[in-house]
Formats: sequence, C-alpha cells, structure tokens
Amino acid sequence: MLQEFARAKINLTLDITGRRADGYHEVSMIMQTIALADVLTLKKIPSGVKLSMDATEIIGGENIPADEKNLACRAAVELQKFCGKSFGVSIDLVKKIPVAAGLAGGSADAAAVLRGMNRLYELNLTETELCEIGARVGSDVPFCIVGGTCLAEGRGEILTPLNPIKNFSVVLAKPNGEISTAWAYKTYDENPATIHPPNQEIIQQFARGEFDAAFKNFSNVLENVALKKIPAIADCKRKMLAAGAKVALMSGSGPTVFALADDESAEKISASIDDAQTFITKTF
Repeated sequence: MLQEFARAKINLTLDITGRRADGYHEVSMIMQTIALADVLTLKKIPSGVKLSMDATEIIGGENIPADEKNLACRAAVELQKFCGKSFGVSIDLVKKIPVAAGLAGGSADAAAVLRGMNRLYELNLTETELCEIGARVGSDVPFCIVGGTCLAEGRGEILTPLNPIKNFSVVLAKPNGEISTAWAYKTYDENPATIHPPNQEIIQQFARGEFDAAFKNFSNVLENVALKKIPAIADCKRKMLAAGAKVALMSGSGPTVFALADDESAEKISASIDDAQTFITKTF
C-alpha cells in the first residue's frame, strides 16, 4: 500500500496556435503546479481496477464518475496495456480539487495513479514512459506527471521545464457554474483571439527573476469565451486585484480564477470573494 498526492495546476498563460489534423488544438501554455491536492491510496489486488471515492469535501463531487470513466481508472488500464500485464490495483481517492474547474483535477488523479503503480509494482518505468501512457488518457496528464513550471505545447503533452517561479501564495476562486472544455474551444474557434500571451518573453522574464513584469503579460485566450457563460469571472478578478493580488487570471477553460500574492495578502484576497468557493494554497 502507498499514498500519492495528485496536485492541481494553474495556467499562467494559455494560447491556442492552430487546429490539428486529429481534431485537437495546438496550444502553447505556461503551466504551474500548486499544492492543493487530491489524496490517493493504492493497494495491490490480484487483478482489475477498483475505485472508491470520497468527494464530499467539494461542491459538485457527486457528479464525478466513480467507474471506468474516471481518469484514475483509465490510467490504470492504460498502464496495464502498456506493460502487457494485469497489475491489479485498488484506488481510494479523496477529492480536494474542485470539479470542472480548469485545475486538471482528473488529470492529476490519473498522473498520481501512474506514478503510484510504478512504485507499487516496482516497474521502473521512466518519466518519459509514464508521460507516453498519460498522454493516452488526457492532454494535461503528462504535465501532472512532470509538475513544476513548464511550457506545454502540441496538445499539451510536449513539455519544456522552466525556471521555477518564486514561492507565492495562490488564492483560488471558483464561481458557480461549470464550463465544458469542448464547448470553450468550439466557441473560441468561432471568434479567435487577436491578442496572444507572449510566452517566450515571459519565459525570459522568469529566467531573470522579473516576476512583476511577467505578471503583466499573463493572459488566457479562453477567458473572454468563458465570460460569456459566467460573467462572475470578471468580478472575481476585479475583487482579487483590489485586495492586493499581484495578478489574477482564469485557469484553463475555467471558471476558476487564481491570484498570485504574497503570504500576508492571501487571507484578505480570499475574504474579498463572497460569491465563489475559495481556497488558499501555494505554488509547488
């Protein structure tokens, strides 16, 4: 038996650079792991995949599938296929990451299963091999395996590790409502952005430690799409910035808004949000 933490991510930037022949979008994103995490306990069983889940701590947890549709289960099955053996696993999953929030909760769970089964069965799979398996489960899974600060390209699976950003407090605010990733990208295609995040400039600013300058360049091309469905996103950003956030931006396809802040400002920023579920965590 062993335990794995499935850490959430935020998008410091998100850009869409084209459409692929396989139907996926080409993206260019700067991703950051945060400390907020689901907790998974994995045990060996003779065969198959069993999942038990406690999602009572998060709003909407009752809507998360607890069967073979869950990404944690799919990851275990894909690892079994990759190895050509039935490495049975029982997964006890305690959800802490909000659902359908743009924080890659499901992908983080899948990544944790792959890392955990690799340790549980002493498979000695490399990180590259784990990412190859993870990419079959979801576009964000490879990043959730690698973690840290990365530029993610392709459909999200091509990763370039970056200089880690300073250790900031992170305040998350998830307004009511959910946004389908498929809907967000489809709606974006109908009215693409004309302003895109300057990722290479931001990467250079990170390398020089010029974080305040980099924050001014953060942007997410899906934010305007999400605002059409959940206008409260803009209200969360406004309140966070007024309360002292260094930067506030929607993560992924939303609707969660994150703020980066100094430790002493985090509580004030969280308290400024009265109409959304909030969390205080750290970059990781």
